[in-house]
Amino acid sequence: MNAATTTTLAELAVKHPAASRVFYRHGLDFCCHGNRPLDDACAELGLVSESVMAEIASEDLFCGDRPRWEKHPLPELMAHIVNDYHRRLREEIPLLVEMAARVEKVHREKDSCPAGLTLHLENIHRAVLDHLAKEETILFPMIEEGRGSRAAAPIHVMEIEHEDHGENLRRTRLLTANLTPPAEACGTWKALYLRLAEFEAELMEHIHLENNILFRRALCE
Repeated sequence: MNAATTTTLAELAVKHPAASRVFYRHGLDFCCHGNRPLDDACAELGLVSESVMAEIASEDLFCGDRPRWEKHPLPELMAHIVNDYHRRLREEIPLLVEMAARVEKVHREKDSCPAGLTLHLENIHRAVLDHLAKEETILFPMIEEGRGSRAAAPIHVMEIEHEDHGENLRRTRLLTANLTPPAEACGTWKALYLRLAEFEAELMEHIHLENNILFRRALCE
């Protein structure tokens, strides 16, 4: 065991540009449960922590141009979150709902059909829109005004809702056989699962930026 592998997932994701990508590939939850040491998280999944660290070090060599958001001013980080992550969520989730509805309608007689996925994504859509509104109208303005150290209560609410988002992602995987389309899947079905995987990866990165960088720094300033 070494110091690197006893560091938490969140700390590694902040320090190493490639870590979040490696963690996602291995199913390591670095956003909602990022306070676990790498050793413990790897042991639970049967992974070798030293091998994961080696992957991070290797991929870090090709990530030199990725922004180090822990070094940017908080207003700049919040603008990035709103203009990039929030905007894409508002655009992407309705499209996922539409695609899921099409798949369920056309393939409803098949045992492999992801029954209930459309309703689940509609619930995600409502929860996400409500969450984004709270951040943009309450929490982010507080941080922008330099009142982040007094924002412990709204930050706690956002972190709880992030946990709910994580549960929704796990529910999505249950409904979709771990995002694996069956042999009989049509093009729309396959495209839906690919987009759901991209949605999952981006939402986890988004939550990581907020939980492990924005919120932690705001509470200290």
